[in-house]
Amino acid sequence: KRLYMDEGEVPEEDYTVPFGQADIKREGDDLTIVATGGMVTKALQAADMLAGEGVSVEVVDPRTLFPLDKETLFKSVRKTNRVIVTDEEVQRGGSSAELAALIAEACFDDLDAPVKRVASKDVPMPFSPELEKLVVPTADTLVAAARELLS
Repeated sequence: KRLYMDEGEVPEEDYTVPFGQADIKREGDDLTIVATGGMVTKALQAADMLAGEGVSVEVVDPRTLFPLDKETLFKSVRKTNRVIVTDEEVQRGGSSAELAALIAEACFDDLDAPVKRVASKDVPMPFSPELEKLVVPTADTLVAAARELLS
């Protein structure tokens, strides 16, 4: 439901989203943020905020988890040597946990810092929009995680 109000460009002609092909939403050299769903917009906002501090963030949207474009994810992580994986699910047992594990296994020797996960708090998701804001990560949450990884 968090994507309902998102706006963006949509091609006029018929199109499909290719399964198993990640989308690099923003190129960067210092840090990779792998973001799914509603967190893609927040990751791009965080990248803009960090750019003001001189940090170059690459934002990768896997778009599909099955099949997963591991090649694009791993290539980005090997380029930046640091990664944050983020989604709106709870941290334990969510897709960010699986993505983080895959990246840690495949890119361990390339990482300058541990894989960082930023996800919703491990509580039931509230229906109230005001309470939901307290549970789901924000761009500021991602910026704080990035600063921690880069320190």
